Amino acid sequence: MHKRILYAGFAAGALLAGCQSTKPTTTAKQPVLETLGTHEVPASEFAYVYRKNNSSAPEFGTKPSVTEYLDLYTNFKLKVLEAEQRGLDTTQAFKQELTGYKQQLAQPYLTEKSVTDQLVREAYDRMSKEISASHILIRVAPDADPKDTLAAYQKATALRQRVTGGEDFNKIAQESSEDPSARENGGKLGYFTAMQMVYPFESAAYRTPVGQVSQPVRTRFGYHLIKVNDARPAQGEIKVAHLMIRATPGQPKADSLTAKKKIDELYSRLQRKEDWEKLVTQFSEDAGSAANGGELPPFSTGRMIPSFEESAFKLQKPGDISAPVQTPYGWHIIKLIEKQPIPTFAAMEPTLKSKVAKDSRSELNRTAFLKRIRTENQFAENKAGKDYVFSKADTSLVSGHFKYAAPAATTKASKGPSDNSTLFTIKGKPYLAKDFLTYVQQNQRPRTGSEPRYAMQLLYDQYVDQSLTDYEKANLEDKHEDYRMLVKEYRDGILLFQLMDEKVWSKAIEDTTGLEKFFAENQSKYQWEPRVHGTVISAASPELLTKAQQQMKVGVYAVKDNPLAALQFKGNTTDLLPASQLALDRLATQLATDTTLLLNTASLLKPRKGESAALAKRRSTSVLNYLKQKGVTTESFYTPKGATASQAVLFSTNPAMLEASLNEQNSLAVQIMQRNFQKGDNKVVDELMSKGPGTYNVQKDGRYYAVTIDKALPAGPKTLSEARGQATSDYQNYLEKQWVAQLREKYPVKINQPEVDKLITK
Repeated sequence: MHKRILYAGFAAGALLAGCQSTKPTTTAKQPVLETLGTHEVPASEFAYVYRKNNSSAPEFGTKPSVTEYLDLYTNFKLKVLEAEQRGLDTTQAFKQELTGYKQQLAQPYLTEKSVTDQLVREAYDRMSKEISASHILIRVAPDADPKDTLAAYQKATALRQRVTGGEDFNKIAQESSEDPSARENGGKLGYFTAMQMVYPFESAAYRTPVGQVSQPVRTRFGYHLIKVNDARPAQGEIKVAHLMIRATPGQPKADSLTAKKKIDELYSRLQRKEDWEKLVTQFSEDAGSAANGGELPPFSTGRMIPSFEESAFKLQKPGDISAPVQTPYGWHIIKLIEKQPIPTFAAMEPTLKSKVAKDSRSELNRTAFLKRIRTENQFAENKAGKDYVFSKADTSLVSGHFKYAAPAATTKASKGPSDNSTLFTIKGKPYLAKDFLTYVQQNQRPRTGSEPRYAMQLLYDQYVDQSLTDYEKANLEDKHEDYRMLVKEYRDGILLFQLMDEKVWSKAIEDTTGLEKFFAENQSKYQWEPRVHGTVISAASPELLTKAQQQMKVGVYAVKDNPLAALQFKGNTTDLLPASQLALDRLATQLATDTTLLLNTASLLKPRKGESAALAKRRSTSVLNYLKQKGVTTESFYTPKGATASQAVLFSTNPAMLEASLNEQNSLAVQIMQRNFQKGDNKVVDELMSKGPGTYNVQKDGRYYAVTIDKALPAGPKTLSEARGQATSDYQNYLEKQWVAQLREKYPVKINQPEVDKLITK
């Protein structure tokens, strides 16, 4: 029967956004499923977890399924109960970790799912169309004083009257828009689609007919007038490569002409069908893409420089190449790789949900959420208390220097409004004026030009929203069964992890004596099947296979690195400079730790320019002596037959070095394995095991193999080092079973079978 992991919710991502069912916790006595010692486990708790983790399984509701899961669940609860008895749920570390998880788990419940769904669908529908627009911006801060907001609105309205009266929109944008780029582009924004502009701007652009100008639209930047120049079906996403020659604005004319000549020559060569990748690698000045054939990440409308984007989207078939196009970065030749239509809604929904949560659209969601919980949580203002705190607003608040001292606890209550007056209530819970005034002092900031009462109103609105949100967070477990159960799962999971690590996981690793004893008592489980020792060379071609075999016969392989190339000496002496001594120290350590490395004593240092062969030889001897002093033994020295000065300085007996050398052009050209093989390790070796020692050439699945079987190894016991991974895992399982048995003895388990039977539906 398929076993499912208990409390899958403990893994990240188990929380499904949008669980909004409201089920208040009942205080009535619930049926008990089982008793662990004196601890009762509610039947509803097990039923919830069983359904959640098994409902999609074919065996769900059968007696074996319920019985098996109850056994797993009981073991889990016993471990959690033990953790509680030991006080692990009272530690500061536990509380901090659980608080962090609760913050994450709460997020989907602090939103309005229906609004999110509407915004996601709206965004997707809008993505089928692209808008070309121009705008005029009159700046005003999001929390500007009402008089400043009104002034900005009136200015925008006056400009709209001029435009609708016949004046040129782009000219007015150049003269009056407070978007700095308008002086250059006349307010033109080019084409864009959904999720590329702030939401109020996007919505106004999509609602305004082509050729018309919107009413003033407020965003966090200020008021906009939007003129829609064109609308077209979405072009989808495109992937291109480019070849670029840099030419920046303002560079000398001669350099600009040189760049243009280069790009024109390259375009001519491409028209003559010269290799694209070769030309890009050699000549493209975009270092980030040149090594990859000039490929750029896929993009859609509004994501690239307009001139580049326009030219790219005009290409029709994969492989088509554009004429040179200029951008502020230089000249580009663009090659189309592929065009992709807009994906389906199902494919885009997860990405759009994530974007909507971070986009300015989220403000709509938050507004709807706050409106709902105001009603649900019975928010009620006390006008007298509110008037009292607003009477405290003065110029010190506008300047950011408002000070407040809370009254002493012994202060006699006043008959009229006071610091102890109720400002508002949430579900009957009073929020006092003094707490809000403390909040004001802590969260104020200078608001030059604002009215004190307006500054106080902004802080009051923030305080109300925060108080409502905090109250909702604090009561989520009472309102949402899904959330309450998730928090419980995470809580129990943290406790379980702490105790399992102590009792099982770390203990199995640290208790070497116990592991050795367990391994010895269960030696029969850790046995080798018949094996062979040998070498397998796999190559992409017969030529590569032959080359690898020939070099394998030599047994040593040249290493490209030359750690002695940068050695420097004092004048014409054999005395090393300090930096070179450090380099030799590193080489000595490398030779000591990697016993496959060999130093070619016949070719240490080649004569350099102006250096005699005799001096080079003396320096080589000096280097050898230095390495010997550092502990390098003669086993690390090597003199290949017919050695010349052109040979490598380092060699290796490790076939991986030969493999790396043969795979410089193609990482899969050659693969070399030299080890023990048992049945199932390698298909080719499996077919040859019965033939005994020898070398066999085989062609299989498009690869060419040379298999050398050196000797057959009989079946026999593994050592602990050979079976440590499996043995440690088995020992952990053994320790866990022992521990569970002890817990069942400490907390006797009594099952209420009639309640269990209610879950058996098949």
